[in-house]
Amino acid sequence: MPPLRKKDSSGLAGGAGLIRYFDVDEGGPKLSPKLVMGFTLAFVILEILSKLLF
Repeated sequence: MPPLRKKDSSGLAGGAGLIRYFDVDEGGPKLSPKLVMGFTLAFVILEILSKLLF
């Protein structure tokens, strides 16, 4: 029968540097999700219209 206690394993030290700090501002463009969806929808509509017209 296997032991009921969980084995103590430490794993990689410090998560191997993969920890992200979300309170740090990394810069970069700040775009609204609505703006991104609008551009995507407009691009899809233009693609469909170009296939129909040409």
